[in-house]
Amino acid sequence: MNYYLDAIKRYVDFDWKATRKEYWMFVLINFLVSLVVGFVDWLIGTAWILSIAYGLFMFIPSIAIAVRRLHDTGRSGWWLLINLVPLIWFIWFFILMVLPSKENDLKNSEEKSENI
Repeated sequence: MNYYLDAIKRYVDFDWKATRKEYWMFVLINFLVSLVVGFVDWLIGTAWILSIAYGLFMFIPSIAIAVRRLHDTGRSGWWLLINLVPLIWFIWFFILMVLPSKENDLKNSEEKSENI
């Protein structure tokens, strides 16, 4: 849960790095929260208003953590735009997100996260 809350707290931070674990834990928890919000939406019959509000709320934090994950693999955050290419985006973006961290950069990332 800390990974999820950290991503929300650092939603405007596009400069640092995010490890694989940090990124995928955020994705998992975000998915589970989305399911719960969608279920609550369905129960009270609000025509997906809560789900849309949650999606808008999580839009920038999701982009920020994806950019930090790309930085951790040694790539520019602009690689996130690969999502605009039909059919190819999912496979290529998934591959980018599961690549290991760059060793030299990982030490710098750990030093920065200790200063938070």
